[in-house]
Amino acid sequence: MAHKDAPPRWDRKMQQRLARGEAAALGELYDRFASLVHGLAHRVLGDERAADGVTREVFAHVWEHPDAYDPKQGPLRSWVATLTHRLAVQRLRATETAALAEGDGPATTEELEHKVRHASVAARADYIVQSMPTPLRAALDLAYFQRRDYRQTAVDLGVTEDEARRRLRLGLQLLSTAHDVGTPGAPPGSPGYGGAV
Repeated sequence: MAHKDAPPRWDRKMQQRLARGEAAALGELYDRFASLVHGLAHRVLGDERAADGVTREVFAHVWEHPDAYDPKQGPLRSWVATLTHRLAVQRLRATETAALAEGDGPATTEELEHKVRHASVAARADYIVQSMPTPLRAALDLAYFQRRDYRQTAVDLGVTEDEARRRLRLGLQLLSTAHDVGTPGAPPGSPGYGGAV
C-alpha cells in the first residue's frame, strides 16, 4: 500500500524522464498541460500572443529545470499551474509598468496592483473550477450558468436535493479560496507552491 503523502506515480516518472533529458517526456507533458498553461496565462494577461509567449516560457523552464519540481510538495499539475501563474503575473506587471511609465496604462501603481490582483483571482478561480471533482463542477454549472435552483439541479444530476445542496456548498467553498493569497494549485490556507504573488 502506498504512503498517503506519496506523489502520483505518473508525476514522479515524468520528473525523472525530464531530468534524463527525454524529449518525448516534454512532448507528453506538453500534450497533457498545454491547454491548462495557455488558459491560465490568457486569463491573467488577456492577450493571445502574450499567453503563447508564457506557454513557451513555462515549458522551456520545465525542460531546463526539471529538478525544480519536488514531487513531495504536490502534484506536477499544481507546480506547472503555479509556474504559469508566476510567469504570467511577472509579464503582466512588466507590461503594465511600461504602459504606466508611457502614460498608456493604469494611472497609478495602486491601479496596476489592483489589475494584477484581479487577474490573479480570476486565473485561480478558473484553475479551481477546472480542478474540482466533476460532480461539484456539474452542480455549479447547472446552478450558476444554467440558472437552475438546487431542486432542478438535483433532478438534472439524478441525486437527492440534500446531495445537490452539499455539492453546491462544497463547490462554493472551493471557489471562495480563489481570493486566498497564494498560487493556483495551493490548497486553502497554505502559502502556495511558489509563494505569494
